[in-house]
Formats: sequence, C-alpha cells, structure tokens
Amino acid sequence: METQLVVLGGGPGGYSAAFMAADLGMEVTMIEAKPKLGGTCLIEGCIPSKALLHVARVVSETREMGEWGVDYQPPTVDVDAMRARKDKVIGNLSSGLAQLAKRRKVKVIHARASFLDSQTLKLEGGDPDTYEDDKLAFEHCILASGSVPAMPRAFRLKTDRVMDSSGALALPDVPESLLVVGGGYIGLELGTVYAELGTEVTVVELTPTLLPTADRDLVKPLEDRLKKIFTAILLNTKVAGMSEAKDGVDVQFEDENGKRTEKFSRVLVSVGRAPNSKGIGLENTNVELDEKGFVVIDERQFTADEHISAIGDVAGEPMLAHKAMHEGKVAVEALLGEPAAFEPMAIPAVVFTDPEIAWAGLTEQEAKAQGVDYEVVKYPWAASGRALALGRTEGLTKMLIDPESERILGIGIVGVSAGDIITEAVMAIEMGATARDMAESIHPHPTLSETLGNAAEVFLGTATEIYKPRPARKA
Repeated sequence: METQLVVLGGGPGGYSAAFMAADLGMEVTMIEAKPKLGGTCLIEGCIPSKALLHVARVVSETREMGEWGVDYQPPTVDVDAMRARKDKVIGNLSSGLAQLAKRRKVKVIHARASFLDSQTLKLEGGDPDTYEDDKLAFEHCILASGSVPAMPRAFRLKTDRVMDSSGALALPDVPESLLVVGGGYIGLELGTVYAELGTEVTVVELTPTLLPTADRDLVKPLEDRLKKIFTAILLNTKVAGMSEAKDGVDVQFEDENGKRTEKFSRVLVSVGRAPNSKGIGLENTNVELDEKGFVVIDERQFTADEHISAIGDVAGEPMLAHKAMHEGKVAVEALLGEPAAFEPMAIPAVVFTDPEIAWAGLTEQEAKAQGVDYEVVKYPWAASGRALALGRTEGLTKMLIDPESERILGIGIVGVSAGDIITEAVMAIEMGATARDMAESIHPHPTLSETLGNAAEVFLGTATEIYKPRPARKA
C-alpha cells in the first residue's frame, strides 16, 4: 500500500490534520490503533470527563438550591445508566468523525503501526479488514501518537483497584473511599466527580499546593471549595508505598510527622502523562527525541527527518487537545509550502473543576521569572451582579498589564464557566489589545464575561462596582 500523507494517530490533532489535508487535495490515510476515532481526548479523556463533571455539577446545584428554599431528595446513582449515557456521547462523536473521514475520502486503518524506516510503516493487529497489506509506504507522515498516563513502577499492583485516569473514567463503581495521588487538574476533576457521587475522596500532593503550575490567586477559591467536598487534602505528603489488601489498597504516607498507613477502596494515580514516542520505531528514522521523550520539532512542526512532522502531546507541552488541533493545521499548511508557523501569543488552559480555573498569556509566576514588567489588577466576583444571582461570588478575574504600553499580557479567571469566558482573553492577547480596548468594548450585563471589562476598568481607575481610583501618573 502507498499513500501521499499518512497521519499516525486519530485524536484531535490527527483528525484535524487529516481532514484539512484532504480538503486541500491530498491523498490521506489515517491510522488509529483503537477501534474508534477520537484518541484519548474523546475516548478516555476530555469528553467523558466533562460529561461526568456535568453530572457532578448538577448534583452540587441541587444541594445549593436549599439556600433558595428549594429542597431535593438526596440523589440515587445508577452507575450502569450513567456509564451507558457517557458511552453514548463518546459513540455519537466518534461515529461522526468516521462519517466525516468517509465523506472526505480519508482512508482509515485501525492497526498498531511502527516505523520500518522514514517512509514505511509496519501494520499489525487492530482490525485487519481495514488494511490489505502489512506495510504502508508514504511520502510524508504527520506523527500524532499522543501520550499515555504516567504510572510509577511502585504503584503498579496486580489489582484493578489502582487506576489511572482511563480506569477511573470507565466508572467501574462508586467506591466507598478513593485516594487521588496527585493534585493536578486530572486528579482534581475526577476527584470532584467521585466526591459528588458519594465517595469519600482524599487527595495527596507532594508539593505545598494543589495545581502547582497555576496562579496562587486562582487556586485559593478552588481549594477552599474542595475542602468542603473532599474528605481530606494532604499537601507536602509523599506516597511511600502501596500494597493490595482485602477489599482495598493499603497506602503508606510519609510527611513531616512520619509514616502512617491508611486503607482505601480504590486509588487513582494521576501524576501526569508521558509522550507516546516509545515502541513505534522512531529509532529507525532520523527523528530526534529530547530528554523527556518528546519529539523535537521546529515552528513549522517539522522534525529532523524530512519525511516526518509531529504534532500534539508527542511533540511537547502543553498537552492540550486544542493545541494539537492547531498544530495539525499548521503542519499541513507547512507541507504544502504555505507560510505557516505555530507561534501563538496565548494557549488557553482550563481546569474543569468547580469552580473552573482558566488562564491565557503570562501568569504572574511566569512574568516574574522572565523579568517582565507588569501591573496586576483583580476584579472580585463579589462585585458581579451575575455572580451574586448565581450564589457563586468566590470567583476572581485577574489581569496582567504592561504599565507602559497598557497592553494585556495575561488573564486568569477562577469561577463558574471560566473556561467559556477565557476565549475573549485569548483574542485580546493575540490582537495586542490594551486595557482601554477591553474596557471600552461593551460587555452584556449582567454576565460573568463583563468581569473582563470590569478588571480593565480597575486598571484605568474607572470601575463602577468597586471604588479603586488609579493614582495620577507622573508627567
């Protein structure tokens, strides 16, 4: 078999690249090892987790409505029905991708693939009905093999009670107790789901704070809320060991007070992800890997091998689906000789907890580390009519602004629907908008999005709902 372009990986980056290349007239073959298209994001990541987080949020809202004089009975959870609904969402989206591939005449092969050389792939396993030969020759390959959950060797017990994120999203049951190892976004999102379903959730984190890479001002409101729904949050604490026990897992903790052992029904290990660059034959090509196993690329997504580009998780941080999708389109345009390059001013990040955390552009920690001159302004959602109406005033909109040019350098938001609001921040940073541009763009009232304009007004000293006049500037 031969093809002009092969895309290795059927996740968001892979199918975005394949579909665009086909739309632009290329002969495209897409290879995906799993029986469905969509990759980790759709099958066992972004989509199922957000579906379950929706359930968790509704459960939480029924409890909150008591403050309005509306009481609900405690929910009963039908795990089988919930799992079926989640799987239906995944199935519908994956089937839609298969139909889009068919309409675009993208050949889809379900098989495991590895490089024999820079222009040949070996195919095996999967669905043999989707390919007639065990070798595929190609002119160019876009590598979109993604990443896999990291699982330290010490935690690899012979029991399904120790899960990675994929296992937790399979929703095997609602355990009595769950230990989440790792205070990053995946662990906190899934911990929230299980806590709202009735599980006693404990989170253990080696560092002094949850979400170590996020802005501290944004993490504080989330941590305060999580303390109310989680049984415990153990910071500065190490998991020294695990062992299988009757009906659970014994976990040994180590902190400043010494060692202790506690038993949990299940354990979710959520300590990051690793690029899926091993075991696919890259050593038979000229592709180079860095010390962390990421494929080395340039701004046009080209690797050191002239026949291979790389996108998405396998090509470096941040491991985000929307970053992979954008890179996929850049890779295709670069292949066709267009002046394309992946050089974004802002890649938005969202933590879909409750409240959500989202940011784009520079964080305050990054600005300090880079020696960038900046001014911070904050708009508390306690001054937002919309937040008051929702009973969710813990939110905050934070803005970093260049004090000389008044350009917006970065925006962070914590609060309900922060992930939906952050898009305006991305646009502002990409367009080089100033605080005045943001403040004088009319925002609808009452909305949560208007807190962006309000924050800019704080910088200008013209905010209506809070009194904070700006000091006069020196002439």
